Amino acid sequence: MRKESLRALIAICLLATFMMGQKIGDIASIIGVRDNQLIGYGLVVGLNGSGDKSSSKFTMQSIANMLETMNVKVSPNDIKSKNIAAVMVTATLPPFAKQGDKLNITVSSIGDAKSIAGGTLLLTPLSAVDGNIYAVAQGALSIGESGNVLAGNVLNGATVEREVPYDLYNKTTATLSLKGSDFQNAIRVQKVLNRVFGEGIAKAVDSRTIQLHKPEKLSMIEFLALVQEVEVDYSMREKVVIDERSGTIIAGVGITIEPIVITHGDITIKITQEDLSDPKATDIGDGTMISSAQNMISTSGKKPTVSSIVRALQKMGAGPKSIISILSAMKQSGAISADLEIV
Repeated sequence: MRKESLRALIAICLLATFMMGQKIGDIASIIGVRDNQLIGYGLVVGLNGSGDKSSSKFTMQSIANMLETMNVKVSPNDIKSKNIAAVMVTATLPPFAKQGDKLNITVSSIGDAKSIAGGTLLLTPLSAVDGNIYAVAQGALSIGESGNVLAGNVLNGATVEREVPYDLYNKTTATLSLKGSDFQNAIRVQKVLNRVFGEGIAKAVDSRTIQLHKPEKLSMIEFLALVQEVEVDYSMREKVVIDERSGTIIAGVGITIEPIVITHGDITIKITQEDLSDPKATDIGDGTMISSAQNMISTSGKKPTVSSIVRALQKMGAGPKSIISILSAMKQSGAISADLEIV
């Protein structure tokens, strides 16, 4: 390692001893260094009568086209085989992938096949959004333990045939993109990089973009490798994540709710400093009381958290859809300041 690289690494280590933050490599990506999605249309053969029916005209036409390339001419209307299924093949081309590298692929039925388990994918070209072919796929399918017999995988089932050109080594500038948009975080990254590598190395141009200028005595690869190891105080915006299908709710323990009164069906939520009038109310902690007689949730003292309200709603028998509706209404009214994301 060059002396300049060693000095920069020592500076990073010294800085890390005084800071408890996150590595820049974990909170930001390098623009231009990214995955590319590939897709292709193919045929799976060797199915035991569980393939597409003859009513799937595109499958029969594909079989006829394939046979014609092998000097076997047959009309699609004469094909009655149920051992073949039309599929879509998808893969991810990682950055800097080279010719001959192997990719994992996912194969999914698009016809009326009952199952593609035990089948073999025939040679399938995989293209990117620009229409160029970057890999070819082929191999025996593995269904796994998911129970879905209409989709499978082939480990190392595709071979890279075309590379995505990107000359990172000879560049003198690079751009970081933060995974979250925040002006304070962008300034923090700018300051810490300038402190480690020297003034003028980093410049925040907006709330998530930081332009980098490579030091003269470091290669771009060395420079970016060191940048990714730098630690920075990074503030994460609080978020409540709701999986609408499963009813799973994920929220930080410290996300509070402002005073509000909400009525949803026969449930009333009252966040106030007043005591609940029902002497038989149940205290579930955090100052949150449940009144079965009044069908009311009341809080007093410190502000309740999202987790305590969700717990109270569950004890009252509220279903996932009702809880999601209540939290969405709280967010709309401004009672919850954290971001609400429904997936």
